[in-house]
Order: sequence, then structure tokens, then C-alpha cells
Amino acid sequence: MEEINNFFSLKNTVNSVSDEEVLQTNDYLEPIKAFARTTYNSIYVIDYQKKGFDYVSENPLFLCGHSGEEVQEMGYAFYFKYVLKQDLDLLLKINAIGFEFYEKIPVEERKFHTISYDFHLKNQEGKVILINQKLTPLFLTNDGKIWKAICIVSLSNEQRSGNIKIFKKGDNKIFKYDLEGDFWKSEEKIELSDREKEVLSYSIRGFTITEIADAIYVSPDTVKFHRRKLFDKLGVNNISEAVAFATNNKLI
Repeated sequence: MEEINNFFSLKNTVNSVSDEEVLQTNDYLEPIKAFARTTYNSIYVIDYQKKGFDYVSENPLFLCGHSGEEVQEMGYAFYFKYVLKQDLDLLLKINAIGFEFYEKIPVEERKFHTISYDFHLKNQEGKVILINQKLTPLFLTNDGKIWKAICIVSLSNEQRSGNIKIFKKGDNKIFKYDLEGDFWKSEEKIELSDREKEVLSYSIRGFTITEIADAIYVSPDTVKFHRRKLFDKLGVNNISEAVAFATNNKLI
């Protein structure tokens, strides 16, 4: 239990919640469960008071061969069993710097921020995958502590773990954490043109180049032109990598 407690920062200790705060959560899991049924991503919900998971979807990416119910019951012990040791240390680091960052955000803005990072899971068969996790606060206590948060897990398009970023809804700025220098730095988010967004959106839906051309009333060569510009802008080699990058970096 002591190891698990390392994931719960003193800066975000939730010892108890009031009846008023509990009322916020009436049936809140139902829309999350509905969302989980519509996506290939894995979804789970952290409760920082109980120091465990409120919900884990059955989407297999995150489960390492378990059922969602089994992972929910395991709680943070799941991390100690399936996250690589060096990345477990990384998660503890992210936990510390993430809550320090949130402490500096005005309380009324905290739910609009999402932290994104990558780490490795090693499943029961010994296969290692790199996943991206985005954590967004769902409910705050009256004093601004994060009580519950939703985590959305997808395959990472990066080559190594880390890649710690914080986004704010509606803001064009990204905060990236420099692990070597141990500091946050801000950058402007990559801006996609309307055509590039259209190409991505239709690609996500499985459209071919010809089908995209028909849908947006341009020639296939024009679609290819926008794809090439998109690949150069994102630093990727194909449309699958472009979709993953744009999704992980909240560009669409």
C-alpha cells in the first residue's frame, strides 16, 4: 500500500468529500460507459479519495489480458504489475510535476486542462507496447483538489516513453516538460488548415483518397498534395501516423 500511496501527491490529498460534492457524481459513469462503447480507446476513471479506479472499460488495449472488472479491482497494483520499472518511476515523476502544475492553475480553470504522456505496458505474454494516456479532471472538491479524473488510453505514435504535455481547452499553447532540464516550456500548437483537417477527418472514417476527393469536391491529386503537406507539418510518414499524432496532440 505504501508504494501505491506514492501515486497520490500531498498536493492533491482528498481525505473526504461533502454530501454536496457527492451529488455531482449522480449517474456520471453512464455517459462514460456509452462513450467507451463507441471508441477503440481504453477508458478508466481514477478516484483520488479512494485511491483506486471507479470504472475500467472492456476495451482491450489497457487490460493486459484481464477484464475491465479485474483491472478495476486491482487498482494501482495494476501499474506495479504491468508497467516497466523505468516507466513506473516516470509515472511517479509525472504524478508529482502534474499536481504541482495544477496547483498553479486557477481553480475554475483546472477541469479544462489535460495532461498527456506515454509509457510502456508489458502484458502477460511478455509483449511490450507503448501507450499514450490523457488524464482530464472530472470532478474537483470545493477547495480545488482533483477528486475524480478520466483517463483515455490509445497506442502512442512516439518512439519512447515520456513526451509529457499539458493542453488547455480552447488555448493554442502547449506546455511540454523537459525531463533532462526538469522544467516546463511552452510552445504554440501546430495549426492545421481546414483542408488538412478535412483529409484527416475523412481518413479517420476509413475513406480512400478517391473517396475523400469526391466528398470535398477536389481531385485525388489535390488530396495527395494536402496529405504531403500534412505529413511534412507533423513529421510523419503515412496517414495512420498522422491520425495518431493529430489525435494524441488534440489537433482535431
